[in-house]
Amino acid sequence: MRDARPALRYAKAILNLAKDTKVETEVNADMQLIASTISESDDLAIMLNSPVIKAVDKRNVLNALFSGKVNVISLGLFDLLEENKRMNMLEVIAKQYAIIYDYSKSIEVAKVTTAVPLTKELEEKVLAKIVELTGNKANIENIVNPTILGGFILRVGDVQYDASMSNHLNELRKEFDNSHYIPKI
Repeated sequence: MRDARPALRYAKAILNLAKDTKVETEVNADMQLIASTISESDDLAIMLNSPVIKAVDKRNVLNALFSGKVNVISLGLFDLLEENKRMNMLEVIAKQYAIIYDYSKSIEVAKVTTAVPLTKELEEKVLAKIVELTGNKANIENIVNPTILGGFILRVGDVQYDASMSNHLNELRKEFDNSHYIPKI
């Protein structure tokens, strides 16, 4: 990802500005909205990455989409990116902002892989368990993967806990494979 470093610099600058005006949480919500809007709309992503469309037109589209929905700092980012001809980096910047915001608030991202989407009740239990285990708050990213059959795989930072049915079946298969060995006499 060749735009990672500049995106991180922009994200840090936006976070510092947001902290100075004490709206970093609001701007974080804006950045999540912007990133999800771009990732969910192929047309918007294509438009932002198009070298044919002028930067001013891209900014006008973004202002029309997000005006009244996001903070003035977030809207100011559109102007800055237009000025520097970096509109194609908006989604990456928004994602980087969310990452460094979470880090600054000691909020970890917990990736929970399940066979079906998590319910709100189960999500709250997982969050409580994460706080109990790590002492930190966490945001849950639910990854749905039907191949795990059931159960879940939880990954927080460097720690992974695999309580999936496919893992249990693999462990059982290994035990059976190891128990079939009968030495010849």
